[in-house]
Amino acid sequence: MNDRRIIPIGPYHPLQEEPELFRLEVDGETVVDLDVEVGWNHRGIEKLCETKTYDQVPFVVERICGICSTSHPLAYVQAVEEAGDIEVPERALYIRTIIAELERIHSHLLWVGLAGHFLGYNTVWMWSWKYREPVLDICETVTGNRNHYAMMKVGGVRRDILPEHVDYILERIPELVKFTDLIKGAVLDDPVLHARLKGVGVMTTEDMHEYGGVGPTSRASGVPGDVRRDDPYAAYGLVDWDVITAPWGDVFAKAVVRVLEMYESIRIVKECLTKMPEGEIDSNPKTVPAGEGIGHHEAPRGEVFHYVRSDGTNRPIRHKIRAPTYMNLPTYKASVVGASITDATIILAAIDPCYCCTERMAVYKHKGDPREPIMTGEDLVRLSQEKTARLRKEFGL
Repeated sequence: MNDRRIIPIGPYHPLQEEPELFRLEVDGETVVDLDVEVGWNHRGIEKLCETKTYDQVPFVVERICGICSTSHPLAYVQAVEEAGDIEVPERALYIRTIIAELERIHSHLLWVGLAGHFLGYNTVWMWSWKYREPVLDICETVTGNRNHYAMMKVGGVRRDILPEHVDYILERIPELVKFTDLIKGAVLDDPVLHARLKGVGVMTTEDMHEYGGVGPTSRASGVPGDVRRDDPYAAYGLVDWDVITAPWGDVFAKAVVRVLEMYESIRIVKECLTKMPEGEIDSNPKTVPAGEGIGHHEAPRGEVFHYVRSDGTNRPIRHKIRAPTYMNLPTYKASVVGASITDATIILAAIDPCYCCTERMAVYKHKGDPREPIMTGEDLVRLSQEKTARLRKEFGL
């Protein structure tokens, strides 16, 4: 007798705050296959960027993701700087690194808190989000914002880190270490979490090489890839730090990597503050010559990649973005098959997916002459409004 059934996760699901559809094929309570359907959202970020000047684009890509709100601008400005062979003052490189690592700390704390909540361990949730506040306080003090810091620009950064800011951050670093110690004890030394997470959603090193995962997702399977070390940028090649890996490849390993990475981020921030030279923070370029460039950054979830092509005008003619979740999402197929239904959602959450970073769709003509233009933005808005009106009428709203 065939007991196989399809269980959908999404496109709207309490665990997934953004629409994405995962069709789990199960035999009894064991997952035997998976189909992923993407493309439920599309905000047209890449096309929108091609209508903005080089100085406006960072504010657009900053809003791709709130938690990666410095990762995308950092990758973007590096792509433009490569395209235009633009120099960046050394002080600006240190400031970029400090902001990026503060973002990594609060992103990992957010993930740890959500993971605790998904597991019913709400003490970890409340602790993590409470201890995230001092990091956001530092970001607000230095940049004026808790998220969307508006620091990155082509040729440097928009605001300096003042001496009083340096003193303030250094005074709060021991507090961050203390909180990280507490989170480490709560997460890594808890026998209940060991029992719940070890051996769940295992991705071997060979699996990870085959699927091409990035960031903590891959490092938790013993793959030591990290763009900050492998292709140094900003000030990462000027300070000492270590790439954190774990050999087990399960959900517990992903938690271990993220918690221990916070110590390295604190270490990087502290050394950047003490080694940061005086000087300018912006080379203030006036033009971007014709060319193309690639910029990437080790975002909290893994490598984020931006490609920019210039034709010598004041705006890019092509801008391509690849977020880390786009690479990590396929690993779910390897890690969830063979697992229990009860583990399916935490295995997915373990890659820290961000669908607003990842989502894309293609609009094409399936009827008529394929050489005719595809729909414009106005066409899509009109179709959406017509469908909304039809549904309102159908349901009597």
